[in-house]
Amino acid sequence: MIADHSGRPLADLYSLAGKRAVVTGGAKGIGAATATRLVESGAEVVIADLDESGAATLATELSARFGRRTAAVAVDIADTASIERAADFCVRTLGGLDIWVNNAGIYPTTGPAIDATDDFIDRLLTVNVRGTYAGAREAAKRMTNGGVIINLASTTGFRAAPGISAYVTSKHAVVGITKALAVEFGPRDIRVVGVAPGPIDTPGVQEQMAPLKAAGLDVAAVMSRTLLGRGGQADDIARVITFLATDMAAWIHGDVVVADAGSLAG
Repeated sequence: MIADHSGRPLADLYSLAGKRAVVTGGAKGIGAATATRLVESGAEVVIADLDESGAATLATELSARFGRRTAAVAVDIADTASIERAADFCVRTLGGLDIWVNNAGIYPTTGPAIDATDDFIDRLLTVNVRGTYAGAREAAKRMTNGGVIINLASTTGFRAAPGISAYVTSKHAVVGITKALAVEFGPRDIRVVGVAPGPIDTPGVQEQMAPLKAAGLDVAAVMSRTLLGRGGQADDIARVITFLATDMAAWIHGDVVVADAGSLAG
């Protein structure tokens, strides 16, 4: 049973001291910002990414900056064996696993749904859906004293948009995975939560929108059309993830927290 933390001071509830975390897709963007905030909050972190060199560079920087163990490991979330190796690496290197952030994913533009190929759909669902499910499953196997699994969904997990039907499908699935695994893992003291970002300016998003920018679209203006009047930065989401990983969020389980500057509301 997840503990009642009513008598603990706020400073303790916010602290991640002694926690061991894995962030997939942690070499850049939201993943890198999340790894940074988790280490700053006291956690020891494994940065898992296809770009092992980029992950290692960030791990070295964070270790030097905060004086805590931070490591890097290669992971391909389309390959379950690779996910297992990353989880085992965390347990072996840091002595356990308490927090798993399913951040890695892809978001290519589908184009018209009638033109989407099976290969395209298979690749997107393998990475975004099976990769998230497998990451959560393998993390839970190794969380012997409870823990937190955080899945990156999207506002497109609640509202569709044209031209990205396969991505919308995948993020609806991530919302479902979060709720379904919360039912199963809650009795094991493992919280499962999701975060649904709105438009966030990351290297991946810039790469995705490059053709639109080349065609004359003012991408910055589009991304700033939120109720707060600005587009999101990676750290805006990293702070939400870090909060959810702490005991301040101990009563949040099976929920997907929307962080979109009011985009869905408007």
